[in-house]
Amino acid sequence: MSLSPVSSSPSHPRFERLPFGLLLALAGGSLDGYTYLNRGQVFATAETGNLVMLGAHLVRGEPALHYLPPILAFAAGVLSAELLRSFLLRRKLPLDWRQCILLLECCVVAIAAFTPLGDWDLLANVLISFTSAIQVESFRVIAGCGCATTMCTGNLRAGTENLLLRLRQGDRAAGRKAAVYYALIFAFVAGAILSGLLTPILAGRTALLPCLLFLAAVILF
Repeated sequence: MSLSPVSSSPSHPRFERLPFGLLLALAGGSLDGYTYLNRGQVFATAETGNLVMLGAHLVRGEPALHYLPPILAFAAGVLSAELLRSFLLRRKLPLDWRQCILLLECCVVAIAAFTPLGDWDLLANVLISFTSAIQVESFRVIAGCGCATTMCTGNLRAGTENLLLRLRQGDRAAGRKAAVYYALIFAFVAGAILSGLLTPILAGRTALLPCLLFLAAVILF
């Protein structure tokens, strides 16, 4: 059996529709690829890899402390997300608070893009980790599916569970959800590939790619 096609239902707000989610997943993958390839092999948008690298390097007696600040920055971003949302909602702004989040993320990532490579890598990684955590907390549902746009583990689990339901029980709704999750994973991987292709050309400026994707998401909003 094949997966049921995914539609951008008009019942979903624009910030929960699949094209919007794909832009965010592209940005998430490109940022992870960017920090790993250009900023000391650190994963800035999801911290599982950093925790593994931290432990492995500590056991081998190798320098490992550069993995810790992005982990702490991500935790701080999660804690700050609700405070930032409340702050933006109290202001009578012409934009939705989620658009403001995306513009803020775009500005912070642009700063990271123009931060010199090498001695300033730690700052760039911290900035990206902090804003990525806010993105995770601000955009939790795409096309009716609870998901993340900066990491893949949960999406892979949920997508595979729904795929099994589609194949075993013929559940069309599960098939649509599986297609959403796998589309987000594909977009994330595509973002990482784009970062890999652009890094030899743009080096540190490769982070401008996710900036463009965030701007596109604001417009699509």
